[in-house]
Amino acid sequence: MRVLQGQVNKARQLRKAMSLPEVKLWQGLRGRPEGFKFRRQHPSGPYVADFYCHEARLVVEVDGEAHGRGDAPVKDKQRDSWFAAKGLTVLRIPAIAILNDLDTAVAGVVAMAQERIGED
Repeated sequence: MRVLQGQVNKARQLRKAMSLPEVKLWQGLRGRPEGFKFRRQHPSGPYVADFYCHEARLVVEVDGEAHGRGDAPVKDKQRDSWFAAKGLTVLRIPAIAILNDLDTAVAGVVAMAQERIGED
């Protein structure tokens, strides 16, 4: 996948401005749970994934309240379709779920990664 320099710069900016749910999830994923390596704010084509696990070809998106408003659902669907066309699976986690129970959110991400590895 070709990554544009603008997306790399955008990813760097997003890493510095992560939301609280993103920070919390990163705290749970950065220690390589079950051996899976995750990247945060990973540029991919025209998009920047909140988190990405290359081994499992898994994109993890943290969805705050704004994802349910306006044209956000349509944009999210387009984004998910783009990732799917590249052979990636998108897992969307509500921000509130991360804030309410980080351990369960991390376990869900790891379970999806393990499932994806089993599909290959």
